[in-house]
Amino acid sequence: MTKMADSSVDVVEGCRLPVLRKNQENEDEWPLAEILSVKEIPGRKLYYVHYIDFNKRLDEWVTPDRLDMKKLQFPKKEAKTPTKNGLPGSRPSSPEREVRKSLDLNLQTATAPSRGKTLPTPKRKAESVSLATQVSPATPVPSLPGSAEASQASVYPAVRDTNTFILKSNARDDHEQLTSLTTNGTARRPMPNQPGRKRKQPPNCGGTDEIIKVFQYNNSPRCANVYLPPGEDSQDSSDGIPSAPRMTGSLVSDRSHDDIVTRMKNIDCIELGRHRLKPWYFSPYPQELTTLPILYLCEFCLKYLKSLKCLQRHLTKCNLRHPPGNEIYRKGTISFFEIDGRKNKTYSQNLCLLAKCFLDHKTLYYDTDPFLFYVMTEYDSKGFHIVGYFSKEKESTEDYNVACILTLPPYQRRGYGKLLIEFSYELSKVEGKTGTPEKPLSDLGLLSYRSYWSQTILEILMDLKPDNGERPQITINDISEITSVKKEDVISTLQYLNLINYYKGQYILTLSEDIVEGHERAMQKRHLRIDSKCLHFTPKDWSKRGKW
Repeated sequence: MTKMADSSVDVVEGCRLPVLRKNQENEDEWPLAEILSVKEIPGRKLYYVHYIDFNKRLDEWVTPDRLDMKKLQFPKKEAKTPTKNGLPGSRPSSPEREVRKSLDLNLQTATAPSRGKTLPTPKRKAESVSLATQVSPATPVPSLPGSAEASQASVYPAVRDTNTFILKSNARDDHEQLTSLTTNGTARRPMPNQPGRKRKQPPNCGGTDEIIKVFQYNNSPRCANVYLPPGEDSQDSSDGIPSAPRMTGSLVSDRSHDDIVTRMKNIDCIELGRHRLKPWYFSPYPQELTTLPILYLCEFCLKYLKSLKCLQRHLTKCNLRHPPGNEIYRKGTISFFEIDGRKNKTYSQNLCLLAKCFLDHKTLYYDTDPFLFYVMTEYDSKGFHIVGYFSKEKESTEDYNVACILTLPPYQRRGYGKLLIEFSYELSKVEGKTGTPEKPLSDLGLLSYRSYWSQTILEILMDLKPDNGERPQITINDISEITSVKKEDVISTLQYLNLINYYKGQYILTLSEDIVEGHERAMQKRHLRIDSKCLHFTPKDWSKRGKW
């Protein structure tokens, strides 16, 4: 039953109330929403709402009949502090304020770090929320059990001597990374303490060159154990694991400058070739274009035009049938073009404007000179049609191999996202580096990267076979070098998959039958893969090129 709005109450910006919407099952629901804007059209009012705890791409204009006025919450007015001689003064004290103040002090005392200990820098609130919402409850990230818990051997499958693989630990920083990444809370969700069970620090590892059992297949059930060495609880490994994701990247958005304008979608519809796209977020296209029902884009040069007639006239003059730049990869109908943000500035800026319609967490820089853009296209008789892209800094001091990454909505859920990620790591392999995407990742970006890392690492672990009757050897460094995935991402992925446990004084990885079968099913669906033989790419040393 639809609840009608009460016309006698004036709904203003900042009000909160339940709003009717359809969920994924096409059922009615009434989530709490905030009114961001109100506009009048002939005959009625429209309200732009943001659903609390929902992604901003679901924001929309709604009619008054979808508002539940019985639960209307007006915005709270902040009391202004009295001033004296232009200087901020103090407000009169009240019992309520004194109680709140004492509670705040108690909270600060409880959470304050003890003297002499180094604690990780807390994450931003926005980032922690976006990451937490993407971790699936079905695959919790484990905490490492202490030695008291390790005594319960019945939790783990029996160990056999056949088909056992070896992990050779030849670097102490592997141990430190594993321990620090687990204990500082950046790679896993906090797990509730279980009553009656105390956690103990794992014992220190004796030598750094000892050989440890790594991989073991049990004949029945199909299962594997990977043993990793314990290490000291260190916060300062040689590779310097960041205690929180870097929030000052080249394209990371500064949310402190958000205003009501940038929180609202300003483009209704974009026509790009044979597709019409509904933008998800604000993008700073020229103001005069935001009032148009449809914004037209040339799908080859991405120039924006105000009418279909202007687009048709432009197409008679535009000679491009592919993105500008060098084609560095082609297999079948899939091609990749490398575009220099300095040499092709106009195209790069237009690409950023389009991408901003679907990326909320990155800011838009018109200075594209420091960036390279890799555009993936699909070829047909009419030309090379843009599918998605990623950008990267020409010089990254923190080994970032991706700044922004996007698959356009018409091509999503078809494997193109993983193909873009795989291509970015293929470039890192040619450059002889390990790479990682710039943080924070969007919700969809985080899901794509988690899936890619999981499949890539499991593929390596499952391909390990006995060598001349001897157990093969592998380290975290080996996995990182083979895949070009940074060691921190390798370890966090193992924890995300709930593979790491602490057993009989050692860290072990357990591949269950469900994980193996799930991986095999996922790989059967993954038809699009990068063929390194089709890549024609020569890395450049941008540090010697002045202003690029």
